[in-house]
Amino acid sequence: MSAYTADEMMAVEAARRLDDDTVCFVGIGLPSLAANLARRTHAPRCVLVYESGTIGSKPDELPLSIGDGELAETADAVVTVPEMFAYWLQGGRIDVGFLGAAQIDRHGNLNSTVIGDYDRPSVRLPGGGGAPEIALGVRDVFVMLRQTPRAFVDELDFTTSLGDRVRVVVTDLGVLEPRNGELTLTQLHPGVVAERAREATGWDLRIADDVRETATPSGDELRALRSLRTKGDA
Repeated sequence: MSAYTADEMMAVEAARRLDDDTVCFVGIGLPSLAANLARRTHAPRCVLVYESGTIGSKPDELPLSIGDGELAETADAVVTVPEMFAYWLQGGRIDVGFLGAAQIDRHGNLNSTVIGDYDRPSVRLPGGGGAPEIALGVRDVFVMLRQTPRAFVDELDFTTSLGDRVRVVVTDLGVLEPRNGELTLTQLHPGVVAERAREATGWDLRIADDVRETATPSGDELRALRSLRTKGDA
């Protein structure tokens, strides 16, 4: 079981960075896949928190939205969204929060609001939602984002979320971590060379002197990952 997709590599690497007993603010998609993989493998006591107010959810199938009933049915507790943000998030009770965006800059700042001029954008994006509060309220922010010059930009079109607490950016090419205030390439996924990561970045990407190769997903990791069926899949 050696073949794997770029998304599977991203999910596996992000999952490896979640510890047992980590309280993790989870989004839908790859973050949910990574967090549930961690819970099914090395971190069974990882506490999954979804924005809808479910705490300690243990879904058997990956949810299609934060409003999925199984998140509430399998949760240790369900609270209101205002309580989630005011007591849990702003109260400093969340260790890790996953965020995505349309754009990220070298400092980890994120844009999920507009592409182009704010008043006359070429694309109006979904907006910040809870992302600005998550970016400031959790201890560590994990970003999962495919690495392209359109996404990794020298200057954001709009700053939705600050990057002060971004600790890792997991991409389809490797891993970036902040060093001396700037995101630096510290890992390359198997088969990826540094020049390819540079070409996929809109700024002059720093490469760590000790850059290393990401460990290939193990058979156990891939089996656990592929057992996480998304609702609606055949």
